[in-house]
Amino acid sequence: MKSLSRLLVAIVAACGIAAPASAAVTPSIRGPEPTLDTISAPSGPYEVRAIQIPDSATPGFGSATITYPASTAEGRFGGIAVSPGFVSYESAISWFGPRLASHGFVVITYSTQTIFDQPAARGRQLLAALDYLTKTSTVAARVDPSRLAVVGHSMGGGGTLEAAKARRSLKAAVALTPWDMDKTWPEITTPSLIVSAQNDTVAPAAQHATRFYQTLPASTPKSHLRLAGVGHGAPNSPQTTIAVATISWLKRFVDGDTRYTQFLCPRIPAPPGDVAGYDTTCPGWG
Repeated sequence: MKSLSRLLVAIVAACGIAAPASAAVTPSIRGPEPTLDTISAPSGPYEVRAIQIPDSATPGFGSATITYPASTAEGRFGGIAVSPGFVSYESAISWFGPRLASHGFVVITYSTQTIFDQPAARGRQLLAALDYLTKTSTVAARVDPSRLAVVGHSMGGGGTLEAAKARRSLKAAVALTPWDMDKTWPEITTPSLIVSAQNDTVAPAAQHATRFYQTLPASTPKSHLRLAGVGHGAPNSPQTTIAVATISWLKRFVDGDTRYTQFLCPRIPAPPGDVAGYDTTCPGWG
C-alpha cells in the first residue's frame, strides 16, 4: 500500500497537477518498525541535538530547551511542548526532551513563568511554547505546525487538558499525575492519555485522574494508565512504562502511526508489578 501511494504521488507530480485532498499521502510516518525493546530503550533511533533558550527570549513562558532530531532527511517532525508541575522547574521534566526527540519529535521543555502558576496558566504557556517552536525558534522549519501535542506533570498535567480544551487542533495530550480544580472535561476532542500513580497523595487519582478520564467524551480517543507502587513524582525521572506509554501515544496520534497501536491496545506492555490498571476506549479509535 505504501509503495502504491508513493507511485500515485509521483504520477501526480509528473503530470503537474495537484492531488485532491482525499488522495493525499500522509507524510508523517517516521522511523523504523517499532518493537517493545526499541521504545523501552533509553534512546530511540534518531541522533538528537539541543539548544538552550534564555528566559529573556521566550514570550509567555520561562527558559527552555529545544531538543530535535539532527537529520532533516525525513522532512518535518511533530512538535511537543512539556510543562513541569507546581513548584518545579524544567529540570524536573527535562528527560522527556531527548527521550521523545530520539523517536522523531521536536520537543520544547521549559520552566514556567513562576513555579506557582496554576493549571490554566500552564495551559496557556504550553500553547505559547508551541507557538514559539513553530513560528519563532531557530528550528521552526523542522516542525510541522499541523502536528502538535502537549505533555505535562501535576499542574502541568492539568495544563495539558486546559491547552487541549483551548486549542482543539492539538493532535495529542498526555497528562502525567495531573492536578486541576476543574474536574470535568466534556469539551476535549484531542486524544488524551492520563497517567496516575497508585500512591499519589498530592493528586489522588480518585479526585483527579480518574474523574478527568471519566468525563472526557466517549468519542475522544482516551486511555488511563494507573501505575502501581509509585507516587506523585514518578514522572520526574526516567521511567520505562511512562516512556513507552507516552512515546506510543504521541507516535499514534501526532504521527498517525498505527504501528504503535500494539503498545496501547488492549494494554500497555510493562514489567510485572508496574501497572495497577488500564482503562481505554480502544479498539474503537479511527
